[in-house]
Amino acid sequence: MTPKRTIVGILVNDFAAQAMQVQGVLTEYGCLIKTRLGLHETSPDHCSPYGLVLLELVGDDAHMQRFFDALAQVNGIEVKRMVFGG
Repeated sequence: MTPKRTIVGILVNDFAAQAMQVQGVLTEYGCLIKTRLGLHETSPDHCSPYGLVLLELVGDDAHMQRFFDALAQVNGIEVKRMVFGG
Protein backbone atom coordinates (compact mmCIF):
# COMPACT_ATOMS: atom_id res chain seq x y z
CA MET A 1 0.00 0.00 0.00
CA THR A 2 1.28 3.46 -0.90
CA PRO A 3 1.81 5.68 2.16
CA LYS A 4 -0.53 8.65 2.41
CA ARG A 5 0.94 12.00 1.33
CA THR A 6 -0.76 15.22 2.43
CA ILE A 7 0.08 18.50 0.73
CA VAL A 8 -1.31 21.73 2.19
CA GLY A 9 -1.44 25.25 0.76
CA ILE A 10 -2.00 28.21 3.08
CA LEU A 11 -2.76 31.55 1.46
CA VAL A 12 -1.96 34.39 3.84
CA ASN A 13 -3.93 37.38 2.55
CA ASP A 14 -2.76 40.02 5.05
CA PHE A 15 0.80 39.24 6.07
CA ALA A 16 1.01 41.91 8.77
CA ALA A 17 -2.17 40.73 10.50
CA GLN A 18 -1.90 36.95 10.06
CA ALA A 19 1.74 35.93 9.84
CA MET A 20 2.36 35.64 13.59
CA GLN A 21 -0.76 33.53 14.13
CA VAL A 22 0.05 31.22 11.22
CA GLN A 23 3.66 30.89 12.38
CA GLY A 24 2.42 30.01 15.88
CA VAL A 25 0.32 27.14 14.51
CA LEU A 26 3.20 25.92 12.31
CA THR A 27 5.52 25.96 15.32
CA GLU A 28 3.03 24.14 17.57
CA TYR A 29 2.53 21.39 14.98
CA GLY A 30 6.08 21.42 13.61
CA CYS A 31 6.53 17.67 14.05
CA LEU A 32 3.91 17.10 11.33
CA ILE A 33 5.80 19.21 8.78
CA LYS A 34 8.22 17.26 6.60
CA THR A 35 8.66 19.97 3.95
CA ARG A 36 7.86 23.70 4.05
CA LEU A 37 8.11 26.19 1.20
CA GLY A 38 7.17 29.85 1.43
CA LEU A 39 6.37 31.87 -1.68
CA HIS A 40 6.25 35.63 -1.33
CA GLU A 41 6.30 38.39 -3.93
CA THR A 42 9.06 40.86 -3.09
CA SER A 43 11.50 43.34 -4.61
CA PRO A 44 13.81 46.05 -3.23
CA ASP A 45 10.96 48.59 -3.34
CA HIS A 46 7.88 46.40 -2.75
CA CYS A 47 6.82 43.72 -0.29
CA SER A 48 3.51 42.04 -1.10
CA PRO A 49 0.91 41.80 1.69
CA TYR A 50 0.15 38.17 0.78
CA GLY A 51 2.10 34.94 0.65
CA LEU A 52 1.65 31.24 0.05
CA VAL A 53 2.99 28.50 2.31
CA LEU A 54 3.19 24.96 0.92
CA LEU A 55 3.58 22.04 3.33
CA GLU A 56 4.13 18.30 3.08
CA LEU A 57 2.70 16.68 6.21
CA VAL A 58 3.38 13.33 7.87
CA GLY A 59 1.62 11.90 10.91
CA ASP A 60 -1.60 10.39 12.10
CA ASP A 61 -5.02 11.64 11.05
CA ALA A 62 -6.04 12.84 14.54
CA HIS A 63 -2.93 15.01 14.91
CA MET A 64 -3.41 16.43 11.41
CA GLN A 65 -7.05 17.23 12.19
CA ARG A 66 -5.99 19.21 15.28
CA PHE A 67 -3.54 21.10 13.04
CA PHE A 68 -6.31 21.96 10.54
CA ASP A 69 -8.64 22.96 13.39
CA ALA A 70 -5.95 25.33 14.72
CA LEU A 71 -5.48 26.88 11.26
CA ALA A 72 -9.26 27.36 11.00
CA GLN A 73 -9.03 29.69 14.02
CA VAL A 74 -6.86 32.15 12.05
CA ASN A 75 -9.20 34.64 10.37
CA GLY A 76 -8.67 35.55 6.74
CA ILE A 77 -6.36 32.75 5.57
CA GLU A 78 -7.33 30.16 2.99
CA VAL A 79 -6.29 26.53 3.45
CA LYS A 80 -6.42 23.82 0.77
CA ARG A 81 -5.24 20.24 1.04
CA MET A 82 -4.51 17.37 -1.31
CA VAL A 83 -4.23 13.80 -0.08
CA PHE A 84 -2.52 11.14 -2.19
CA GLY A 85 -2.43 7.40 -1.52
CA GLY A 86 -3.31 5.70 1.69
